[in-house]
Amino acid sequence: MSFDVPDDLRYLESHEWVRVDDDSARIGISDFAQDELGDVVFVDLPSEGEEIAADEDFGVVESIKAVSDIYAPVSGTVTAVNSDLADAPELINEDPYGDGWLIDVELTDDGELDDLLTADEYEDQIA
Repeated sequence: MSFDVPDDLRYLESHEWVRVDDDSARIGISDFAQDELGDVVFVDLPSEGEEIAADEDFGVVESIKAVSDIYAPVSGTVTAVNSDLADAPELINEDPYGDGWLIDVELTDDGELDDLLTADEYEDQIA
């Protein structure tokens, strides 16, 4: 089975992705992760203004199969939370890189991006 792994993203080994635009970063979970989880039924995310730290958990995704922590690929201040997920957590399954995004953060250290997997490295991990 093949999974969508966009080239413009960086990845954590724990299957989170980050898309950076200047000092802003959007974070979500990968196509592989949502497939492994199964039908997502609930998401617990931080509030705007909260600080998150790279490699530390910042939320939870609950599916019919499991409850999984979500880890931050980068450090920063949460600037937006995908409020659509409260009523429609299945967006993570339907569009993990689009409408199923989790949070936006203002980066505090863009050097952390160098520690993340490229799309090719992530594809090798999930192959």
